[in-house]
Amino acid sequence: MTGDRQGSGIDDAAVQDDRIIGVAFRRSLIALAAIVAVALTAWAVLTLRAGREDAPIEESAPDLARLLERGATPEAPPAPYRDIAAEAGIDFVHVNGATGDRLLPETMGGGVAVIDHDLDGDPDLLFVNSGQWPDADGDPVDTLRLFRNDGGRFVEVTAETGLAGALGYGMGAAVGDVDGDGRDDLFLTAVGPNRLFLNRPDGFVEATDAAGVAGSETAWSTSAGFFDADADGDLDLLVLNYIEWSRAIDFEVDYRLTGIGRAYGPPTNFAGTQPYFYRNRGDGTFDEQAEVAGLHVTNTATGTAVGKGLALMPIDLDGDGDLDVVVANDTVRNFAYINRGDGTFEEAGTLLGLGFDRNGMATGAMGIDAVRLDDALAIGIGNFANEMSSMYVTRDGVTFADEAIGRGIGAPSRAALTFGLFFFDYDRDGRLDFMQANGHVENEIHRVQASQRYAQSAQLFWNCGPGCAQSFVPVPGAAIGDLGRPIVGRGAAYADFDGDGRLELVLTQVGGPPLLLDGDPAPAAGWLRVSLDGPSGNPRGIGAEITVTIDGRDQQRIVMPTRSYLSQVEPVASFGLGDAERVDRIRVRWPDGRTSERLDVAADQALMLRHPGTASATP
Repeated sequence: MTGDRQGSGIDDAAVQDDRIIGVAFRRSLIALAAIVAVALTAWAVLTLRAGREDAPIEESAPDLARLLERGATPEAPPAPYRDIAAEAGIDFVHVNGATGDRLLPETMGGGVAVIDHDLDGDPDLLFVNSGQWPDADGDPVDTLRLFRNDGGRFVEVTAETGLAGALGYGMGAAVGDVDGDGRDDLFLTAVGPNRLFLNRPDGFVEATDAAGVAGSETAWSTSAGFFDADADGDLDLLVLNYIEWSRAIDFEVDYRLTGIGRAYGPPTNFAGTQPYFYRNRGDGTFDEQAEVAGLHVTNTATGTAVGKGLALMPIDLDGDGDLDVVVANDTVRNFAYINRGDGTFEEAGTLLGLGFDRNGMATGAMGIDAVRLDDALAIGIGNFANEMSSMYVTRDGVTFADEAIGRGIGAPSRAALTFGLFFFDYDRDGRLDFMQANGHVENEIHRVQASQRYAQSAQLFWNCGPGCAQSFVPVPGAAIGDLGRPIVGRGAAYADFDGDGRLELVLTQVGGPPLLLDGDPAPAAGWLRVSLDGPSGNPRGIGAEITVTIDGRDQQRIVMPTRSYLSQVEPVASFGLGDAERVDRIRVRWPDGRTSERLDVAADQALMLRHPGTASATP
């Protein structure tokens, strides 16, 4: 995390940036004034000429209006989201255990995971708590809280599903069927040992030690994700570690801000770490092979670990059919692990243009998502305050460029401190929009930076299509309802909880309740939801690419629950269809390279496509 946390008071770099922006803004005003003056002069000349020719003066006005409106951006459709968490039965409140010592993990949790734990077709919600520190007074709190979905309303089932009493300082979660029994299992990341819970018909059973996935007792793990890294048909597990941290190290660093005293320090003051990579043996147990798989990145000069990972996104970067992984690192370069085809990797983030921002600087990278935007692959990364969010774009799969400014996300995101984020189609027009959850890490930041607040509003960007000068248009705060309510945002996920074809959003916050955001009915716009029935080792089809074609135009989604920050979304592909009543074709490219299709599909339905190797597969 960079920005205001690297100085003892107001960030000098940020102030300098503001001065530069101020100069640029004043120059822009001067240029704009000159343009307006030229336009008015031209209008006056045209008016006088028209008067001499006895033409009505009014005929010149429409031409001037068209001149001024040429290239104007359409207004973004409103998104009046309403927080229904309390009325839907969700009473979770995140506990971070802060007592005034300003221990860094207190400001970094916690995640949320969408999981259909009971296989009833309704996505359920699991929240990750951080809890009390081991030496703190007071009763410990459950690290996990599970809420069963009953048609859009929720009932807590933590105790009856065997998750009550799970303790530890929790951070995030990953969801995947690790033993091939058709039920999604649960992996919990934490400060300290991580934990694995296998999903059985009568509830969850802990299998951490048997599976070999606890990790070090002194590690701080953040985001994690299941995917088939070695193409053997079962799900492997990649777990990011953040920094080398302990209470003693935190007090030794003793980061302070003028006027505040001890504060939550940046990771620049802490050593980096290496990730865990657990290769699935096929029976639900794992071998840790991060180093032999090429996932350890070290400083060639010092031999120390480089990574300070907070979020990961498995995605096929080079189009060869294997899942690569992009890692958002905090204050050091981002990683891009390129899959060699056998489950081993080569780190190439800098070579691909993903390591640094448009100015060649490492950023305070937090959350991540990746999608296909028409003919381009786009990777969004949320960054620290006084840094723009990044949007890396490639059309050839070889080189990426940070197009955040040109795409319309850069400048509006600069003041925010962004954690969870994702692309989704909020208005179902067939174009992916962009949302980011924001919140500072220092609860008294306003005392040293008047422009910053601890609680911050989320931001929604509408994708206005190829006809606009910039792809994404900020939706005004007044038009996004409770999504614009200031919170200390962290995790973010989505799912269609009530089965109406629209995605509801879930945002978590430090030390407070989550938001469950339901949008008002959109204008008449079609939708389609596609889930997959895959082979036993990967029944949700994690890693599959689903393409929907309408009148020659493609929309593509990757089935990947792991995205955002510390969180998991539903493993279902949602498509907005606009005014289309039918889809010409649905094509699935499965993780094993096989394909399946469905032709001429009616809009406004949820359907399941089966792997072509399944005996009951449908056409």
